[in-house]
Amino acid sequence: MSDLVDVAIVGAGPYGLSLAAHLRRAGLSYRQFGLPMNLWRAHMPRGMYLKSQGFASNLSDPDGTHTLRNFCLETGRRYADYGVPVSLENFVDYGEWFQQGRGLDVEEELVADIEQRPGRFELTLSSGERVEASQVVVAVGVEYFARIPGVFSELPAELCTHSSVHDDLSSFDGQDVIVVGAGQSALETAALLHENGANARLVARAPGIAWNGKPLLPDRQLWSRMREPEAGLGSGLSTWFYSEHPKVFRHLPRATRIYRARTALGPAGGWWLRERVEGRFPVHVGHRLDWAKATGDQVRLGVRVGGEVRAFTADHVICATGYPPEITRLPMLSAALRSAIRTIDGTPSVGKDFESSVPGLYFAGPLVAPSHGPVMRFVYGADYAVRMMTARIDATTARPVVVGGAG
Repeated sequence: MSDLVDVAIVGAGPYGLSLAAHLRRAGLSYRQFGLPMNLWRAHMPRGMYLKSQGFASNLSDPDGTHTLRNFCLETGRRYADYGVPVSLENFVDYGEWFQQGRGLDVEEELVADIEQRPGRFELTLSSGERVEASQVVVAVGVEYFARIPGVFSELPAELCTHSSVHDDLSSFDGQDVIVVGAGQSALETAALLHENGANARLVARAPGIAWNGKPLLPDRQLWSRMREPEAGLGSGLSTWFYSEHPKVFRHLPRATRIYRARTALGPAGGWWLRERVEGRFPVHVGHRLDWAKATGDQVRLGVRVGGEVRAFTADHVICATGYPPEITRLPMLSAALRSAIRTIDGTPSVGKDFESSVPGLYFAGPLVAPSHGPVMRFVYGADYAVRMMTARIDATTARPVVVGGAG
């Protein structure tokens, strides 16, 4: 059993690394567990770009020195606050630069179990080591929440996978691949498949494909900026509200928060992706999946269009169908601990400081979108979340009493 630390951080993505930087600056002892930037490094396809603008893709740094802009300047990479998409490669490298520059020590193993004990928490690592912490922050991103629609549940992994298992789509060169979905992940996966030699087509139940507009520059006339502000998650008044006012969002009625967390900033493609999709490969909208079955080394789909069912055949199906967060899918939470956590729409219900109903247990990232809004699904939400958590953790951490000597 190790010595008691102030905080254990579970996860080492943008939220976890950001929190570690703030805790270190505050002088709090912590241990951090996870694989740094693992979702981005191992579960996103090469050639991908982030939807967020450059200014909205920063990890939260207590000094404001370790920004994406400064990383690109230091390493000679192209960057702009607006209008230049952030590549996956640059973002992963930026996360590594941030970790090294802030001196963040991440222990690269997973947390297998978290138990609540009197006045502390006990974490069991994948190695079997046990760690004690006064407080715990779960910042695991979306790795545990990849969803494949039930219609595909009987298909083997050789024929059907989630988009998150592919970091190199060139392996599908020459194959017929169907991508299911209508959001950024589906559109970009299909585009990358096409560009890597696959015969790609996209199937979506949505009636059409939505595209985000080009970013609105900040030097527009005042009336234009007031009517349609540009914010971290995009343009428009509602997007500005979600981006900049999570503190207000949490006071909306419960049903409204649940609905907005599910539907706001719904499926849409980035403006820079549109020319790589339209006219490049078949896109079938208004198609609802009816059945799926394996036929030898291929898969057949029954797709309903109006009252008619059509059959599609492919070598593989990739489901770019999202990551709906659900607390029951976090394997590191013990059954007893999970049952003590109040929930909202299957996610932890957290207060203004991101603390759950279990004192000392915090959650961050997409898991708390129904509590603090859609911004928590994006890197842009990290700054608000970690500053609120750090202030609360710092205020509730017991400090050693220093007794002065005789003068």
